[in-house]
Amino acid sequence: MDLISGLALGIETAITAEALLFCFLGVTVGMFIGVLPGIGPLAAVAMLLPVTYHLEPMPALIMLAGIFYGAQYGGSTASILLNLPGTSTTAVTAIDGYPMAKQGRAGVALFITTLTSFFGGCFAIVLLMSFAPALGAMALKFSSAEYFSIMLLGLIAAATMSLGNPVKGVVSVVAGLMLAMVGMDTTSGQLRYTFGILELQDGLNLVAMAMGLFGVAEILKNAGTPERDASQLQKVRMRDLVPTRKDLSQCWKPTIRGAGIGSFIGTLPGAGPTLAAFLAYALEKRVARDPSRFGRGAIEGISAPEAANNASTQAAFIPTLALGIPGDAAMAVLLGAMMIHGIQPRPEFFTEHADLFWGLVISFWVGNVMLLVLNIPLIGVWVRILTIPKRILFPAVTFFICVGVYSVNNNPFDVLMVIVFGLIGYLMNAFQYPTAPLLMGFILGPMIEQHFRRALLFSRGDLTTFIDRPISAAFLAAATILFVATLLPSLKARFTKTAAARKTREGAGAE
Repeated sequence: MDLISGLALGIETAITAEALLFCFLGVTVGMFIGVLPGIGPLAAVAMLLPVTYHLEPMPALIMLAGIFYGAQYGGSTASILLNLPGTSTTAVTAIDGYPMAKQGRAGVALFITTLTSFFGGCFAIVLLMSFAPALGAMALKFSSAEYFSIMLLGLIAAATMSLGNPVKGVVSVVAGLMLAMVGMDTTSGQLRYTFGILELQDGLNLVAMAMGLFGVAEILKNAGTPERDASQLQKVRMRDLVPTRKDLSQCWKPTIRGAGIGSFIGTLPGAGPTLAAFLAYALEKRVARDPSRFGRGAIEGISAPEAANNASTQAAFIPTLALGIPGDAAMAVLLGAMMIHGIQPRPEFFTEHADLFWGLVISFWVGNVMLLVLNIPLIGVWVRILTIPKRILFPAVTFFICVGVYSVNNNPFDVLMVIVFGLIGYLMNAFQYPTAPLLMGFILGPMIEQHFRRALLFSRGDLTTFIDRPISAAFLAAATILFVATLLPSLKARFTKTAAARKTREGAGAE
């Protein structure tokens, strides 16, 4: 299907009353969640996942996707006004956004972040339209060996490229793969690691796990933090939003660079918008004529990261739809939502579900326009939302999480799972183990196992089939290089630290 035919099909599918309604609901809820510090888009997507069970696949995915990229727009509000990032991706925005607010330029900062977010999202949508079908057509030549190898590469990338210690990222991925083995083996029918618990025969509940790891855990982590001081909030008037010509001239080049970086990072499994925002900020600081301006209210310091994180969010759909490999944890939840609706993202997706793909593309355009139109007039509303006290907000969110997960199967066991995974997520955050790789390992685990078994079945148990095929061998080589190049410095630093501590103890003992 050519581009014109695809766009026509997408307009016919997405420009309906139902699709527009759920797109509007998705982006509005996403902005609302993005504004509130301490919750994040993943919790919102997980909370509303049960609602989509009662919808058709198209409006369900449009709404969930709208929540995901809508949160990137709203997240900058708290960063600029209170120095409290609404999401982790907007933490970089606070570095220069908050100083601009203290200088009385909060309105300009909010306006610039809205414009650059819109540009970054549109830039990545064009890439999605151009490259995702081509990548899917190329992947039609893949066998089970290639699928296993590229999924393994995706998991290693998710573990090693996530922010933090790569060793802990690998541990999280392995834990996710182990959790994916719970339940009935689809090949032999044998029960695995159920420990006699009847509710575990069908495996762990994805919704309960996502809600616990990214909803309850975030609430527990932020419950003990001090209450936000609403008296610090500035009143933002419409006339305060107008940027000067100098502001626009300073931000257009960083916006383009940020969109390019974000689009590239978004296509990498496991990288995510947070890494894209940090890289875009670091690049602008390096190429700036006066780097000392950064951290004091440089407008480049908010335009580049905002363009990057929104571009990364949209570009993450490319590997998810073309190869079935989620770009980050939110994409993993969306991938799970597709599988629940009987849709398996794979190369055939663009022909078997052409209406769904092009409908999503058009909905992205519509959603970004909605966000551009809504975000600026409603800035005053978002500022007022920041005054909601945590003692009201967090219990309400917890209540809706429990109701939502219970409504899936009407089973109290799922509520217990939410609590268990909430505690697990809280402990992982406390000990700085990333939770996103765990969820990606859990979702990709069954597919990796399936393709591994199928490849060995076709080769009659010959493991060399994974290196005999050139594409599979290339993916395995890339995974090995990435694994060694990332983990070796961490392990070397740890051994050096241990050796230095041992010498210190030996020297103290000799004295």
